[in-house]
Amino acid sequence: MAAVNRRVVLTGIGVVSPIGLDAESFWAGLERGQSGIKTIQIFDPSVLETRFAAQIVGFDIKKFLLSKDERRQIKVMSRTIQLAVAAAQVALADSKIDKQKLDPTRFGIEFGAGLIPSELDELGAASYVATGHNTHDVDLKLWGGKGIEAIQPLWMLKYLPNMLACHVAILHNAQGPNNTITESEVAALLAVGEAARIIQRDQADLFLVGGADSKLTPMGLVRQTLFGQMSKHNEAPAQAVKPFDRRRDGTAFGEGSGVLVAEELEHARRRGATIYGEIVGFGAAFDRGLTGKGLARAIRAALAQANITPADIDHVNGHGLGSLKLDAFEARGVNEVFGTSVPVWSIKPNVGHLSAGSGTTEFAASLLAMKHGVLPATLNYAEPDPACPVQVLNKARPIAKPHFVKIGYTEMGQCAAAVCKRWE
Repeated sequence: MAAVNRRVVLTGIGVVSPIGLDAESFWAGLERGQSGIKTIQIFDPSVLETRFAAQIVGFDIKKFLLSKDERRQIKVMSRTIQLAVAAAQVALADSKIDKQKLDPTRFGIEFGAGLIPSELDELGAASYVATGHNTHDVDLKLWGGKGIEAIQPLWMLKYLPNMLACHVAILHNAQGPNNTITESEVAALLAVGEAARIIQRDQADLFLVGGADSKLTPMGLVRQTLFGQMSKHNEAPAQAVKPFDRRRDGTAFGEGSGVLVAEELEHARRRGATIYGEIVGFGAAFDRGLTGKGLARAIRAALAQANITPADIDHVNGHGLGSLKLDAFEARGVNEVFGTSVPVWSIKPNVGHLSAGSGTTEFAASLLAMKHGVLPATLNYAEPDPACPVQVLNKARPIAKPHFVKIGYTEMGQCAAAVCKRWE
């Protein structure tokens, strides 16, 4: 098939986060250095080693679903799905798209997703029945015979990762390509690359591309505690996450969603869209052993596709977990490409680790920084670590160059990088 020279621009931003429920409030929180990481309020966290997270206060999906038909679907939406649906609504509103003028067969959905933890109250009754009405071990015969009957019939539909994209497509009559990438922390960033390639191949004109996650359930947080990724600084939650800092001891999980409207350039121009930026390069690689070399390969591939050099980049929007091991890996990869000449920015001290929602939420942060002409500080960075040879800003500075790189990875080694150019 002959190559098609189609450019992909970003024309809408939807963010639902612990520091803001739209792009404007999200940016305001970043600019003033707000952290949404606090002691958990939605359940009693006293038995957990880590008792804080970045939770969204005041979120009500009914504010985003106005018709009775739309609201009927809430019963089969987990918290993660609700966040995705809300952010998609915000992104479409921001883009000022008239959906009646869209060709629905050229309107696609691409979402990143991961494991969605179940709510305890939905499995508690079934588990209790399967223990023979005591608090000891589950009897699998009782579970199969009586326990499963205690689970609501549509329970599984709330927790399937592909249901984020399904609900958004149904709500907006998007009949074009519809894909879900289940690659954990890097899923949403991979979704950006896939949506851009599909538009470039002339198989769609417009995409809602994003990711969402909420790990803020007892089951979800116990699992993450067992993985050993979480900070234990319960006495000062807002200062707990310290990306690339010598004192770092882990991350804090959050909940949220970022959704972008990705659109073919001429399609956007014809409708007079506001353009935030253009996706000009994308790369992916596997980093076996977390040496940093695979991450560097992904970055170099994205720069090569964009036809620019490291000197053209204003900043790297990093993964920046606050993990002792993983921050060092990330820094090695960034340093291999940029040395210490380009600052690395992380917003996880602001919004927590949004897992499958991280990539596009953090991408949105850099788009807004480009729009407003200022790069906010990475919170809690004070003591450089020789194991993390990167430049990290602890105070805001003006945007100096028109490109940024957004990177992401998983602990297993999947890496991605996207280059975005400010629209001028």
